Amino acid sequence: MKHESPSTHGLSVEVVASSFAALGSEQRLEVLRTLVRAGPKGLSIGELGKRSGVSGSTLTHHMKILAGAGLVTQEKQGRSIICVAAQMEVMQALSDYLLNECCADCAPEDRGLHHHG
Repeated sequence: MKHESPSTHGLSVEVVASSFAALGSEQRLEVLRTLVRAGPKGLSIGELGKRSGVSGSTLTHHMKILAGAGLVTQEKQGRSIICVAAQMEVMQALSDYLLNECCADCAPEDRGLHHHG
């Protein structure tokens, strides 16, 4: 049975599921976290490997999956490949997908039990 869910911030449930599936690896999660920490200028593929502890063909494989899910971009700059985390709006939309309806089906007296920062 397919669960129909409205899109959140323009993201369909299929896109959200694909994005979360791409994060279903400790190494991919660490690669993305490293890129998020690096900010909008990103990192060269070599520096990303050094900081994340993932390198070589394994890093290439993980970057392909993350890029396919729209979570990272890669751009050739001269002799380097620069990797950047997706726009923060995409990350926020994924987070909102999970949290924006928090406690919507709870009794009013139970809604204050979860605090959102």
